[in-house]
Amino acid sequence: MTAAMTMTAAQGRLAKRRRKDSIFAVAGAVAVALTLLWILFLFTTLTVRAIPAMTTTELRLEIRLDPERIPANNPRRGDWRNLLAESLNTLLPETATREEQKLARNLPSKGTIHLLRNTVAENPGLIGTTRTFWIPVADPLDQYRKGLLAPAENTDGAGVTILSPEQAALFDTLRAQNKIRTRPSWRFFRNPDSRFPALAGIAGAAVGSTMAILVCFLVAFPVGVAAAVWFEEFAPRGKRTDLFRINVYNLAAVPSIIFGLLGLSVFLNLFGMVRGSPLVGGLVLALMTLPIIVVVSSAAIGAVPREIRDAALALGASRQEAMRHHTLPYALPGILTGAIIGLARAFGETAPLLLIGMNAFLATTPASFTAPATALPAQIFLWADQPERGFVSRTSAAILALLVLLFAINLAAILMRYHFENKRRRGR
Repeated sequence: MTAAMTMTAAQGRLAKRRRKDSIFAVAGAVAVALTLLWILFLFTTLTVRAIPAMTTTELRLEIRLDPERIPANNPRRGDWRNLLAESLNTLLPETATREEQKLARNLPSKGTIHLLRNTVAENPGLIGTTRTFWIPVADPLDQYRKGLLAPAENTDGAGVTILSPEQAALFDTLRAQNKIRTRPSWRFFRNPDSRFPALAGIAGAAVGSTMAILVCFLVAFPVGVAAAVWFEEFAPRGKRTDLFRINVYNLAAVPSIIFGLLGLSVFLNLFGMVRGSPLVGGLVLALMTLPIIVVVSSAAIGAVPREIRDAALALGASRQEAMRHHTLPYALPGILTGAIIGLARAFGETAPLLLIGMNAFLATTPASFTAPATALPAQIFLWADQPERGFVSRTSAAILALLVLLFAINLAAILMRYHFENKRRRGR
């Protein structure tokens, strides 16, 4: 009887433990599902908001590039405003009133003059010809074409209507005449920043971020790995070394804006380096990433079995040879993974870059590491504060581009880790 009761109690405890295991597994599965749903919701929301930025609405316009009004030696000084106005008048009947002519002049984007001027300056042979240009329309009309704005729906801060019914009617008339088209907005990927949404792109910010992260990698990775090697293999054991290690580990938790202040004080005020350049930005990001690389590399080197070092030393290898030929190759997957994850974090940082001036409005792409530049996170920060509706979708598109780049960096870390792990297994 006692044995049967003991068996029954043991079975009850076993069933209870199994129920707890099942509950724990279900809770884990629910957590993973919620995480995936949140990521899906984030990307879906950004994609829906970014879709309008992927297309642009353009107006077909015949423009006579009069050589008497466009200096051949300096096309940028041409009478572009009147040339554009005269071409817009040809879209209207000869009996058009002054009000209708004013409506026509509001059809193109405000950046059209800059676009035409730059196009002819790059191709002076166009002077003296009549060319067909597809020019971007004004932002309210672009929003109207995409179904994001209705005529007389909103007003600006001064109470002026953003899009009048008369403007919308003229736009619809030109659209019926096949003088309006919608096409992919390659300017978003090719152009640098601009005050006009139709011409604004992420090329300058993407190049600036790439340059800065390259400087960050070239500085932080070798220094961080060397520091980790010293801590794990060559540093004398004692309180002083432990104090150094603790301080480095604490630096990994310091807010990124503190590194921005440090870069402002040292690189700009002390050394007088170019404000807002990718070189300064990369050095600031390197200071921020360095403790992370040291911590991750120390953990990876410390995880290498001691027997590998001892075997190399027993065969006559020096300490640096044992480290270089045996310990480092074994720890390399973990080192690279941690380093690339640290760089991915640095790629998305904004606060330290704002303090060193990488948030300025720049309508050019940086040509060197010492030229003024901006970064993609700072570009997003600037666009999010713009009043024009067209920047709303461009902000979401830039965020989506940043997330895709970060995803690619993390994917590269995973693939590199698998590569070196498989290489190490085959070498055994």
